[in-house]
Amino acid sequence: MTQTAAAPVDARAQERVAVADGLVKEYGSGENAVAALRGVSAAFTRGQFTAIMGPSGSGKSTFLHCLAGLDTVTSGSVWIGGADITRLSRTKLTKLRRDRLGFVFQSFNLLPMLTAEENIRLTGRLAARRADRPWFDTIVDALGLRERLGHRPSELSGGQQQRVAVARALLTRPEVLFADEPTGNLDSHSGTEVLGFLRAAVDTYRQTVIMVTHDPVAAAYADRVLFLADGRIVDELHAPTIDTIHARHSQRSENGRAAVAGGSGGSSPLMGHGMRRMGG
Repeated sequence: MTQTAAAPVDARAQERVAVADGLVKEYGSGENAVAALRGVSAAFTRGQFTAIMGPSGSGKSTFLHCLAGLDTVTSGSVWIGGADITRLSRTKLTKLRRDRLGFVFQSFNLLPMLTAEENIRLTGRLAARRADRPWFDTIVDALGLRERLGHRPSELSGGQQQRVAVARALLTRPEVLFADEPTGNLDSHSGTEVLGFLRAAVDTYRQTVIMVTHDPVAAAYADRVLFLADGRIVDELHAPTIDTIHARHSQRSENGRAAVAGGSGGSSPLMGHGMRRMGG
């Protein structure tokens, strides 16, 4: 995996829209300190869909929140474009998140008093930016929301609410869209619709998506999967499928049991590439 300690400078690196270098995140201090991230480094390129997986407590959500500037880091750096967001003031960081990043959460985070259209346009209005009408129409139609624009969240299904949240996140054409368990509250059909559109946004509009998920089916929509354990990236899988993701999980579980039984110091990741990812 490519690691870097500075802002991208070469032609290839210019396509990198997010870079984490040596991220450490600790809660508490002294003897009571708990490390959630232990020197995590990764690069994310334009038009790439990355899934982040790991067991509960592995640090995957903390990693996402630090990448998105939603949480501070103890040490290390995060670059979004040419800006090291770990060094920005609170005001500048808030503006960067509003203007250059998109967010989709498990809980939808829609304002109940606003219609679907008003929720979609909210981020642009807060930034005093008007989204061009053709792009708004493209997103709304692609997500099948045309007939629901006048409805409030309480009048929408969970899948429709999440599609509104995705539309809101994409309306300002963010450099990176961060998704934290976006299908966690959805049935399988609604989840498939949301994941299919995220996949299409990457393929058609070169959107960059970084998604935390515990679901191998969701992760199989990505171009690559980063596996975290104990606050570290322990494996990486390109062109994932459900089967190859399960295989990595099984292999790591077996290695972990062997290490506990035999007192060994870990294992090497599986070799080889996965089969073609499932369609979106």
